[in-house]
Amino acid sequence: MINAVGRDIPEEILKATGKEVFQGVHHFDGHVYKKHGPEVECVINSNGSKMVDSIHDVLVKCGIKDGMTVSFHHHFREGDYVVNMVMKEIHDMGIKDITICASSLGKAHDPLVEYIEDGTITNIQSSGVRGKIGEAISNGKLKGLAIMRSHGGRVRALVTGETQIDIAFIGTPTCDEYGNCRGIGGKSDCGVLSYAMSDAFHANKVVAITDCMVPFPNFPAHISMTKVDYVVEVDQIGDPKKIATGAAKPTTDMRKLMMADYCTQFVVNTPYFKDGFSYQTGVGGASIASTISLAKVMKERNIRMRFGVGGLTKPMCDLLINGQVDALLDTQDFDLAAVESVKDLHHFRISAGEYANPFNKGAVVNKLDFVILAALEVDVHFNCNVVVDSNGMITGAQGGHPDTAAGAKCAIVIAPLLQGRTPAICTDVTTVTTPGESVDVVITDYGIAINPKRQDLIEAMKDVDLPFKTIEELRDIAYSIAGEPQKVQFGDRVVGIIESRDGTIMDVVRQIKPFEFDD
Repeated sequence: MINAVGRDIPEEILKATGKEVFQGVHHFDGHVYKKHGPEVECVINSNGSKMVDSIHDVLVKCGIKDGMTVSFHHHFREGDYVVNMVMKEIHDMGIKDITICASSLGKAHDPLVEYIEDGTITNIQSSGVRGKIGEAISNGKLKGLAIMRSHGGRVRALVTGETQIDIAFIGTPTCDEYGNCRGIGGKSDCGVLSYAMSDAFHANKVVAITDCMVPFPNFPAHISMTKVDYVVEVDQIGDPKKIATGAAKPTTDMRKLMMADYCTQFVVNTPYFKDGFSYQTGVGGASIASTISLAKVMKERNIRMRFGVGGLTKPMCDLLINGQVDALLDTQDFDLAAVESVKDLHHFRISAGEYANPFNKGAVVNKLDFVILAALEVDVHFNCNVVVDSNGMITGAQGGHPDTAAGAKCAIVIAPLLQGRTPAICTDVTTVTTPGESVDVVITDYGIAINPKRQDLIEAMKDVDLPFKTIEELRDIAYSIAGEPQKVQFGDRVVGIIESRDGTIMDVVRQIKPFEFDD
């Protein structure tokens, strides 16, 4: 069945999942549903402690068995130790057919491939995956399906009961013996526990794993004892130094700095750039650089930001230090400067649900004026791909990309015209993760394209000295330099689903065909 972004979703996938095809960003506006609640085991006759000696013992207490769903958060990013230590114990206990529901999985979790291959793990639900897990899924090694959801879409799946977590494992930098968790303090400070908050509300069993026990009460708790069943102390839950890895770094690349300057000039010439505007940026080099250059213009024009939101980096936190923003609303810290900034009274933690769940009675993303995003590919329909690379390999994550693009008044995507020798602006993206109806502007090193649906922005930019082009012109320039790329050869088997944030199917990911050598 063809969906609203022109992708053909196989009937067998619709039947197997019970899902609908994507029908537009606002299709479920006004939808009424009943929230799903977890099983709760009351604690009345208590000895005052929820401590358990080991991961093995807590798995036994939680009744681990074949076919369960376990969840994890990724606030430690590439420094996370919790996923691997828990899954090793589950594997060693001989448990099979586990579904992992993680807010994201990265290269730190490469050891899970062994458990995918032997059937310990048969399904994965995540914002996305990187490293060897992505390769394993793309090559058909996962027995079941990989379901990729946005951060808001993940919470939606929990509150509706579409995904029911049996055991949630929360790596918490500090915890008391009764389960009050905080994202700060100790030796493994990650700042916030925003993704884990939703898991704590909706999982049947909640296990806090910490490497720093503190006296009761560990207040103000970021996740309350009222949600936690057991507490386990281990040697180390993560390495905070590896939070700032991969994309979450400033850039010195002149091409990216030029795109950042284009972005700033575009933003300041829109009608939304005024005192009290709101803003979110991604963690790509150009996106981070755009925040730095925007801060200079804000200072020159004496314009304050009302709030910044999302995964935060040092440049956003510097706005708070310099008195240029009233408040930061934090769902994830991408560097140690952001972790330190959490201690500021105007730096607020919000849950992933408050941030982006489309099935809330309103989420923070709906109050955004600007969001600055990156993409692996953008097509002439302004559809974006942030999960599957041009070779067909799963290598990224949706994160809050579709959520913020849908909510913001002005969604800007920064992408170089070429990713290496591969056109990033193309006729059709390999896989659609964010629909073009949500994307307003695409900024490249060769020019800027405004979505024709946004005639108001086109009018606002008519006298602005920036290199405006149509999206088709950008595509043609890319093809003239690198040639039109051959389409990836996929097999028939669907190995993954790209969910829209509302739970419908945006696209599917098929198994990569093995490369065939000529005789």
